[in-house]
Amino acid sequence: MSSLGNMKTNNPAFTMGGTVFDDWARTDSRSTTMTVQGTAAKGALLLAILAVCASVSWGQVQNGQLSGGILMGSGIAGFVLAMVTTFMPKYAFITAPLYAAAEGFFLGAISSVINLRYPGIAIQAVAFTIGTTATMLALYSTRMVQVTESFTRMVIAGTGALCVTYLMSFVLSLFHIDLGLFGSGLLGLGVSVVAIALAAMNLLLDFDYIEKQAQRGAPKSLEWYGAFGLMVTLVWLYMEILRLLSKLQDRD
Repeated sequence: MSSLGNMKTNNPAFTMGGTVFDDWARTDSRSTTMTVQGTAAKGALLLAILAVCASVSWGQVQNGQLSGGILMGSGIAGFVLAMVTTFMPKYAFITAPLYAAAEGFFLGAISSVINLRYPGIAIQAVAFTIGTTATMLALYSTRMVQVTESFTRMVIAGTGALCVTYLMSFVLSLFHIDLGLFGSGLLGLGVSVVAIALAAMNLLLDFDYIEKQAQRGAPKSLEWYGAFGLMVTLVWLYMEILRLLSKLQDRD
């Protein structure tokens, strides 16, 4: 087996829990094994749950019926469910759908609020997210981009640097110091472009990780966990695209 089969993706859902797939592949029954198709089907179901919940919160914002407390609660619930799923992957068949629902409610509300200010921006963000995901999947499936060990290290390093930069900017903002990373200036635009590129490259790592673990015979129960990890990256990608489009609108 190629060393790629043991590679760690940069997605926190696949890394924070340690060698989740390795441990389960050794201990769980292999009477039924994980497949790429099964993971994709579960991922589609999670996206459907997210979309339904997003449409509900979208409508509530449009009608002025959504409170800030509920919005914040859904965001916190999504974070907590993500952590629970990461550290307790065997319950992903329960926590992943709940995570999708919480994130859908949160993203729908946030998107609706931003769309009120910039009409049409939400559908643009969705379209760009779908387009980017389809492009990355095509590049991966045709092997036009090879997920090598050096490529993986580069993406991990870049994503880590971005996280540190975001954290530093947040801490400095508490002292009323604005680095301009989230503004509509050239620096802010540049940061958003880099973030979108990194999120897109993380999709390649996720595709590769799921495929290799399926080849290794990971248990079928982990298809839910694989679908959850992919959704984490998709949510990140969508938020970064929405942020970039908002910045561009501010420049007009």
